[in-house]
Amino acid sequence: MNTANSTVLGIDPGLDRTGWAVLRRGQNGMLKLEACGLIHTSAGQSLPSRLNYIYEQLRKILSDYKPAQVAMEQNFFLKRAQTMANTVMTRGVILLACEQMGKTVFFYPPKHVKMILCGTGTADKKQVQRMVQLTLNLDKKPEPDDVADAVAIAICHVKTAPLNEKLSVQTAFLEKIKAAKAAQLKKFGK
Repeated sequence: MNTANSTVLGIDPGLDRTGWAVLRRGQNGMLKLEACGLIHTSAGQSLPSRLNYIYEQLRKILSDYKPAQVAMEQNFFLKRAQTMANTVMTRGVILLACEQMGKTVFFYPPKHVKMILCGTGTADKKQVQRMVQLTLNLDKKPEPDDVADAVAIAICHVKTAPLNEKLSVQTAFLEKIKAAKAAQLKKFGK
């Protein structure tokens, strides 16, 4: 992630509460929390209305902050099938909004985010909140935990994206060499 792509939108998806956070890397290399918040829907609304509201709010956030990249928590198995189904649908409208705005979404499993931020994949919510506070030098811990998780996902992406980008370039280069070698062998009948 270079300075031209220095803004990341982190998302912790959920039908009731979707946390979001915009991080920006300054010219000095320091991370700054530009904005964060919660997209909250009411259980009394119809499912289509709730999904539409999340979609509209996310499009507004993407339009207002123009992040270079988007990072979202990867699905994990939940105990309640209905909660899982709602989260999957919520992720769908988030992905649709990002696609329509031309944004690629990077996914991170919760344990990976915790490992990058806290040094252990088993960190609890309070540890994640505290490490977000320390990493960004904030006066207080971000709350609620959905917002803190969104900030943590964005931090994880900022910290891992440069290496992932280099690995992708290297893998693509190695694939081209392999294809060229196969073409040469085919050309000489081997």
